[in-house]
Amino acid sequence: MELGIGMFGDLQIDAKTGQIQAPQQRLQEILEEIKLMDEVGIDIFGMGEHHREDYAVASPEIILAAAASVTKRIKLGSAVSVISSSDPVKLYQDFATVDLLSNGRAEIMAGRGSFIESFPLFGYDLKDYSSLFTEKLNLLLQINNNETVNWTGKHRASLINQPIFPRAQRKLPIWVAVGGTTESVIRAGKLGLPVMFAIIGGSYASFQSLFEVYEQAYTDAGHDMANYQVGVHMHAFFGENNQAVGEWYYPFYAQQMNRIGASRGWPPYQRSQYDYGRSTHGHLLVSDANQAADKILQIKETFGLTRFAAHMDVGSPDHAQMMKSIETYGTQIIPQVKKALQS
Repeated sequence: MELGIGMFGDLQIDAKTGQIQAPQQRLQEILEEIKLMDEVGIDIFGMGEHHREDYAVASPEIILAAAASVTKRIKLGSAVSVISSSDPVKLYQDFATVDLLSNGRAEIMAGRGSFIESFPLFGYDLKDYSSLFTEKLNLLLQINNNETVNWTGKHRASLINQPIFPRAQRKLPIWVAVGGTTESVIRAGKLGLPVMFAIIGGSYASFQSLFEVYEQAYTDAGHDMANYQVGVHMHAFFGENNQAVGEWYYPFYAQQMNRIGASRGWPPYQRSQYDYGRSTHGHLLVSDANQAADKILQIKETFGLTRFAAHMDVGSPDHAQMMKSIETYGTQIIPQVKKALQS
């Protein structure tokens, strides 16, 4: 099982003044954090795409290209690319470039977008939310498989005998990110694409039925189980002391949940939600190394995971603490998990 880290590039916001951290500062911090991930043995890093003032990253591929120059082994992917509002041709070209810069370490994670700011920004209608994703994903797959493309669709100009360059060193791994809709899970299974489940609330075991639906769709479509890949993306933060890290991280996490919730009509975030999330069956991994390793192993056993991604910058915790969390993950948690899996 691969163990990675995902980020959205959250900017820290002062709870009293509302002042937002300078994006330049956060981008430099992110590159330092990715460099450390590479050094301590994290398998993969994923960068998300957002078009809001409280996030620093609108183009994951630019961050990944910069990261390629300061890393040697870690895989570099998006988490996610909002493919519905992107041009698949340009998206492929950008990630092919990252692949060349990184000597074959690039991946794409395609998603429909739980944040919708990119749709009006790039001139798309939300009524086409589903058809945009389906059409553009199919075009991206065709480009990934073929140097010269013939394609006609509804949402962009046709391509007629069109060569697309540059080319990645090999076919880019393309994952599909899903948030819990059965339709998305079945689509990914039929296409034989690896799927990443975002588990960001409640009990992680509630996703069991979706894993079963995905596996059924995957096998019904005749895909080889030797290539079967599934992962989870879960909010996480790690420290030396279980109680201390939980108390320290809560204000960052709660403030971010309330900021997002205010725009979506959610009720105020409760401490009881946080405490349940940190429990054995909850959706959060905010703990010391031993408890985190045990919980990751439990989730691996529940779902048959091939990848686990710790989303580690929710609320933009202090950079120094982020570096400590990354170090704990790479030097303590990952070795424990991999040792247990080998025994």
